[in-house]
Amino acid sequence: MARLRSDARTRLPARRTPHHTHPAPGSTDSLGAARDSAVLDAAHLGDIRGAFGTIPAHQSAEPRSWSGPLKTLLAVIGPGLIVMVGDNDAGAFSTYTQAGQNYGTRLLWTLLLLVPVLYVNQEMVLRLGAVTGVGHARLILERFGRFWGSFSVIDLFILNALTIVTEFIGVTLAAGYLGIPKLVAVTLAAVIIIGSASTGSFRRFERISLILVAGSLLLIPIFVMVHPRVSTMARGFLVPGMPAHAGLSTVMLLIIAIVGTTVAPWQLFFQQSYVIDKRITPAFMRYERVDLWLGIVIVVVGAAAMFGFSAAAFAHTSGAGHFTSAAGVASGLARHAGHLVGVLFAIALLDASMIGAAAVGLSTAYAAADVTGRNHSLHRSIRSAKGFYATYGALIAVAAALVVTPRVPLGLLTEGVQTLAGVLLPSATVFLLLLCNDREVLGPWVNTRAKNVFAGVVIWVLIILSLVLTTSVLFPHMSRTEIVNILIGGLVVGVVGGVYMRLSTLRTATRPAPEWHTDDPSSWRMPRSTLLSRPSLTFRVRFGLLALRGYLVVSALLVAVRIIQVALSRS
Repeated sequence: MARLRSDARTRLPARRTPHHTHPAPGSTDSLGAARDSAVLDAAHLGDIRGAFGTIPAHQSAEPRSWSGPLKTLLAVIGPGLIVMVGDNDAGAFSTYTQAGQNYGTRLLWTLLLLVPVLYVNQEMVLRLGAVTGVGHARLILERFGRFWGSFSVIDLFILNALTIVTEFIGVTLAAGYLGIPKLVAVTLAAVIIIGSASTGSFRRFERISLILVAGSLLLIPIFVMVHPRVSTMARGFLVPGMPAHAGLSTVMLLIIAIVGTTVAPWQLFFQQSYVIDKRITPAFMRYERVDLWLGIVIVVVGAAAMFGFSAAAFAHTSGAGHFTSAAGVASGLARHAGHLVGVLFAIALLDASMIGAAAVGLSTAYAAADVTGRNHSLHRSIRSAKGFYATYGALIAVAAALVVTPRVPLGLLTEGVQTLAGVLLPSATVFLLLLCNDREVLGPWVNTRAKNVFAGVVIWVLIILSLVLTTSVLFPHMSRTEIVNILIGGLVVGVVGGVYMRLSTLRTATRPAPEWHTDDPSSWRMPRSTLLSRPSLTFRVRFGLLALRGYLVVSALLVAVRIIQVALSRS
């Protein structure tokens, strides 16, 4: 089947209808679905071939046998697990263990607050992928134009490239502790990461990835062997607080890093494209949501375990409050609970670094092929998707080469990437929210009012956190009271702004929403983009986007300054 394209060269009928529908997965009109679909690559249509099973394209999403739902879940499972466990990567190991070693379990409550953020953000991209069949980068460009879309894509490419470097830093730290030469470890890891995604078999890649997902569970026996106090963990989870006798600006820097490593922009792009590549449709949405929840549980349990065992291992020692690196954590664990614990931690770090590099690399390769309209599927061979695999391989190879190059500031990169991810996340979330309210794109699957309110609150809180960090860079001697006042002021402005926007919405007459003539929302798919009208951005939205973009650029630069200051103070 020829590759499906949706660009200026495709001639389409001039007429359009707001109630466009597509055949359900069980429909026999697969050719018609392919012809009318917005899907860019024909390899994204067909049977679901998961690690643990296959669902034929003609099969209904409602299995008739008692074991049917379990078999369907096993076939669908994968995207949520991989994106969430890939999030607990080398940078996460560094960030969570730093929080535990330096501040005990005092910041553990941040993980609990991030659970709903994780679900709402990733569920939105899950919906976008299943309903539209178009990647996140392509949707932003098509719906908002190159001016706005280029910002998000450029952010993603720069941040992802730096993130992959941090993954290989994790490989070197783990290998160094295990006594493996750096060059050997980095080369082998790069070969495995590139090779696992380049076989032309989606199923093979997913099976390898889920083996790495299982490897992340090593954090649980480490936690058991170190045995932190359960009461201390519970208090850290349930009682929010800040570490005593610690500089608030430094703690805020770490909190933003925790946010950035837990909810990173690359996750949005990866999961949407991976759901499409796995051929998930709206008919299987509820199974994919279960997959996402499983991934969230694993990532939060793993993160909490790192908080807990690093806090317990360094409590009342000279290392408390003096985090150096993940390798230093491995040594501290070995001194506290035995050599085996240190080895298990190093293996878990190596595992996390590899799955993180693969997921972030694919996120970038998917996005690059999305915006250029090239084939981009793990179902394809290298010959039929040269650009996709070349982008992926080049990112991994360059990152590996940088890590083994002398005098590259690796520690500075590791510390900066997670914080920058937290600062840039509001921009990515704003476009995600706009897309999920676009009725032309999602039809009956648009956001509910509750999800919009929650996402709006998340965006504003992220902006406030970055404002605190920016202010602390400009005025490094700010008192705790002044920082608290900024937080309170930001919250008041957010509440007043929210009330004003709500009242404006009630006063403004809006056109009636289009109707979709479908009895089953699971059969609705987005039509080709050339059949859709472009969304009209109001002056208020355009001004807000420009202001947010300008502010976040300044914030990112100032975060870089703050990271350099911290690094120099330690030298």
